[in-house]
Amino acid sequence: MAERAALEELVRLQGERVRGLKQQKASAEQIEEEVAKLLKLKAQLGPDEGKQKFVLKTPKGTRDYNPRQMAVREKVFEVIISCFKRHGAEVIDTPVFELKETLTGKYGEDSKLIYDLKDQGGELLSLRYDLTVPFARYLAMNKLTNIKRYHIAKVYRRDNPAMTRGRYREFYQCDFDIAGQFDPMIPDAECLKIMCEILSSLQIGDFLVKVNDRRILDGMFAICGVPDSKFRTICSSVDKLDKVSWEEVKNEMVGEKGLAPEVADRIGDYVQQHGGVSLVKQLLQDPKLSQNKQALEGLGDLKLLFEYLTLFGIADKISFDLSLARGLDYYTGVIYEAVLLQSPAQAGEEPLGVGSVAAGGRYDGLVGMFDPKGRKVPCVGLSIGVERIFSIVEQRLEALEEKVRTTETQVLVASAQKKLLEERLKLVSELWDAGIKAELLYKKNPKLLNQLQYCEETGIPLVAIIGEQELKDGVIKLRSVASREEVDIRREDLVEEIKRRTNQPICIC
Repeated sequence: MAERAALEELVRLQGERVRGLKQQKASAEQIEEEVAKLLKLKAQLGPDEGKQKFVLKTPKGTRDYNPRQMAVREKVFEVIISCFKRHGAEVIDTPVFELKETLTGKYGEDSKLIYDLKDQGGELLSLRYDLTVPFARYLAMNKLTNIKRYHIAKVYRRDNPAMTRGRYREFYQCDFDIAGQFDPMIPDAECLKIMCEILSSLQIGDFLVKVNDRRILDGMFAICGVPDSKFRTICSSVDKLDKVSWEEVKNEMVGEKGLAPEVADRIGDYVQQHGGVSLVKQLLQDPKLSQNKQALEGLGDLKLLFEYLTLFGIADKISFDLSLARGLDYYTGVIYEAVLLQSPAQAGEEPLGVGSVAAGGRYDGLVGMFDPKGRKVPCVGLSIGVERIFSIVEQRLEALEEKVRTTETQVLVASAQKKLLEERLKLVSELWDAGIKAELLYKKNPKLLNQLQYCEETGIPLVAIIGEQELKDGVIKLRSVASREEVDIRREDLVEEIKRRTNQPICIC
């Protein structure tokens, strides 16, 4: 055992030697010689039967976030939360896993993406797929009929991840929902207003919010001749129109889902239309669609919705799009999805969508599924796709080579001479007690140049410098890192001066 330990130590030392030579950019021959020695020592060591080899990696579809990435995330969350609060929302939280039966049958074809957990002794559990179904369960369980809430938490989907596009198996959702019986379309219009406010505040590019109504879709399917049993499955096909061509969607409907070709063609005449309130008015005059009660209700509500959106000043950001279907089973009325627009390649071309960044809709029946007496609580809400937004903001910052501060430190407490550690500790403690974000270097006698360089590297804007003369005079030398200007501040005025100079928030969005 002792012999093996000695060999392991030799391997470690030889490994350090090889790394050192590489850092020093030594000759290839010298490095090769030392690597050969290292391999020889490792061969002598042989396999360690007691140790299992494993790959250090995060699970598929997940990622770590470094301090720079977390700084971006926090700033994005700050924008979103401040908007939710501005609109009067309360905050709740729910468990990361739910009873499997709570989630079953709520997501249509996407149910196969739910993560089921191993039986832990009597309860079959699943990781939450979204925050909407747990919210409905929360309302029914607590017999709540009225709440405006937001919830920011991680959800889990056994999906094929596309990490570069911000698509993961574990990701955050930021949800805002209004539950309660209210006059038509007022809460729905506010949800769309919130969506537009957040996307505008984040400055991630031009966007368009597509709106439709499940009742219009169902009415359209009925007049086109889709059997009732195929409504939801055809709905999920239509929902793919933002990603693939109409021909591909039609082939799926006919070839895979058994729809008659002429029925698919009739659907095609409708779902390829999009516009504003003028399209709503046009469809209200449609000889077939206007005869369907469900579609007529949906179109009437959309007409009213556009009136409110005009009053909110966001009608130009909204497009009535008959292809928007939103595959989730629980939607019952208005549905919407925000997409970022790619600048057109040629003048006069229509802008292209480059991905959904927010979505939502009305789900009036979901709470009733959980209530023992089937009591319904009408709900409408939205979800911000923050992972996609994080990816966009990160890529933009990298392209601009923009430096992002990863701490909020306002001032570094430094010393100009030796033997002033006690004074630095006293001053930094005074600043912490006064609510100032302050740091000091963990060395007894750090060089002033090293302390100033630390501020440059980490973006700390101010340095409070203590020297023997300053101690005698009862002042602190306050240095601006950016301008290198220094002024003596009376010790009792230091806190106010630091607050005055650092009250401007640093924006990275």
